[in-house]
Amino acid sequence: MAEIYLVRHGQASFTSDDYDRLSDLGRQQSAYLGQYFTSRDISFDHIFTGTQLRHRQTAEAILPGQEQASRFMSHAGLNEYDFEALYTAYMKQHPDEPAAARGANRQIFYQRLKMALTLWSEGRLLGALPEEWTAYRARVADALNHIQDHSDGSCLVVSSGGPISMAVGHMLELAAPKVIDLNLQIKNTSFCHIYFGKNALQLSSFNNIPHLDRDDRRDAITFS
Repeated sequence: MAEIYLVRHGQASFTSDDYDRLSDLGRQQSAYLGQYFTSRDISFDHIFTGTQLRHRQTAEAILPGQEQASRFMSHAGLNEYDFEALYTAYMKQHPDEPAAARGANRQIFYQRLKMALTLWSEGRLLGALPEEWTAYRARVADALNHIQDHSDGSCLVVSSGGPISMAVGHMLELAAPKVIDLNLQIKNTSFCHIYFGKNALQLSSFNNIPHLDRDDRRDAITFS
C-alpha cells in the first residue's frame, strides 16, 4: 500500500489580523519536520496542500528548494473551516456569555469555539454560516478520495487541524463529538501516518511530533 504523511501546518499568526501565514516559530517547526524526514530517508512522490497560504508555506519549509514548487497540488477540501465565523455566530446566539478575542484569553476562546463546533455539528448554530457541517465533512472526504485517485507511493499532505481530525474521523467512523475532541488537540506540524490504496485508508499513527519531542525544543510545541 502507498502512504500519506498528513501534516498540520506550522504555528500561524494567531494574534495577528492575518492568521493565514506562518509565524517565525511556525517556519522553524516546519523546517525541523523537514530535517526529521531527511534523517529518516523519507521522501515524497506527491505533495498536496490546501489552498491556504499557511499550508503552502509549511510545505515549502518542509521541502525547501524551488524544484519542489511545480510538484505541489492543491485541493480546497483540505482547507480549515472558518473558525472565526463560527465563533462569531456562537457569540451572537449567546450574547450573555463572556467572550474573548483569540489573542486575549485563549482558554475562553477555545471553550467557546468548542461549543460552537458542537452546535454546528448538530445543525443548531444559527446565522448565515459559510458552510454546513455535512458539507465540511463531504469536502474532506472528497479530498481524501482525490489523493487516493491521483497518487501512489509516498504523499506529503499539508492541511489544518479541522480537516485532519475529520479525516481521522472518516477513517475510524467517529461521531462528531470525538472528531471535535481530536481537532482541539492536534499540534502544529504534527503528522498522522496513513496507509492507503484505491479503496482503503488505514490510520497507522496520530499527532506525531518526533521532531519537537526533545528537551531543547519543548517550547516549540504549540496548538495554533
